[in-house]
Amino acid sequence: MDQPRPSIADKRRAFHQLHASGCFVIPNPWDIGSARWLQGLGFKALASTSSGMAWSKGHADNGIPREMALAHLHDLVAATDLPINADFESGFAVDAAGITESVRLAVETGVAGLSIEDSTGDATNPLFGLDEAVARMRAARRAIDQAGADVLLVGRAEGFLCGRPDLDETLVRLRAYADAGADCLYAPGVRQPEQIRALVDGVAPRPFNLLVGWPSELTKHDIAALGVRRISVGGALARSAWGAFMRAAEGLVQGRFDGFADAASGQALNGFFGTDRPRRG
Repeated sequence: MDQPRPSIADKRRAFHQLHASGCFVIPNPWDIGSARWLQGLGFKALASTSSGMAWSKGHADNGIPREMALAHLHDLVAATDLPINADFESGFAVDAAGITESVRLAVETGVAGLSIEDSTGDATNPLFGLDEAVARMRAARRAIDQAGADVLLVGRAEGFLCGRPDLDETLVRLRAYADAGADCLYAPGVRQPEQIRALVDGVAPRPFNLLVGWPSELTKHDIAALGVRRISVGGALARSAWGAFMRAAEGLVQGRFDGFADAASGQALNGFFGTDRPRRG
């Protein structure tokens, strides 16, 4: 007889426990199939990728409506037994009231964690002012607490991705987000070990998330030695899949079929998805 699936509360407790010690990899699937495959490999938690999901729907990153993002999160939560961390972009809102509403809706999907960015999407003014960014983080914290949900809140400082790679500013922002209620801190785009260590030490004892979305000589062991608690890959898995697809498709245009040399086995895929079924709730 099938065992019952873990409850939403079970997933949220397990997610918090993962952040208590050690270092873990939290890969980023872009759809149900990739999420189920990653679960099958034994990962303990998964994170959505706003870019990967947007591309799969024919949109640019940050170009999907809130309703589409929420539906995607609901699908991931329902399809797997693992805690899901939501890449919730900038909260699909500008002011604190809008953040409160968006986060409330995200919590209702059953996610175990969610991140709020401080980027504006405006190239001329890429980051929210610190006071405004902090108010947005406080609003996210209130929404989680008012829902009575044990959802882990991730504060993201986007300067290294938005043309403002200032370590001191990034650290000031991360500390302010921690004070505003963020449980985990994240500065995507940081690559140098000395910068990683500075941020880890600067936000301690709260856990730090490192993005590794490019070929890197750093191993998980190396990153753990820097004090990083969790490692995500953003849209890198989706980009890897798109890269293989694009190369094979371009070969077809040229009348070649050698782009299928490294294709996954249909037998392996059918074998996995033929036996991997969500357990009953």
